[in-house]
Amino acid sequence: MERDVQLVQDLVAAVPGFEDLVDVHVFNEHGVLSHVFFWDVVQETVASFLGGDETDWRDTLRFLEEQLRLDVPEVTTVVVTSFLFSLPWPDRPGYGLVDHLGPAMSARFAAIRPSG
Repeated sequence: MERDVQLVQDLVAAVPGFEDLVDVHVFNEHGVLSHVFFWDVVQETVASFLGGDETDWRDTLRFLEEQLRLDVPEVTTVVVTSFLFSLPWPDRPGYGLVDHLGPAMSARFAAIRPSG
């Protein structure tokens, strides 16, 4: 199994609130497309941060921080390009989420979006 697909499976195991989301994704995409799925992860994580209750945004950030620290290239690519880069911009609701990123994600976020 490719490491980026394993990342999606591990995320769903760590944050069960994503189970329905991944089921719909697999049905619609006929498999796991990790970069596409992570767009939905961003949306759900921001919604949780803003008061939604499907998933706990803290669990998602903790999991992704741990995964990023493993320094697996395929995982790093998904987390950086499809999660961090897609977080809200400074003028958008939910931007405060970036203040809660762990050290590894904060460093990567600052590198790809130095202006926020």
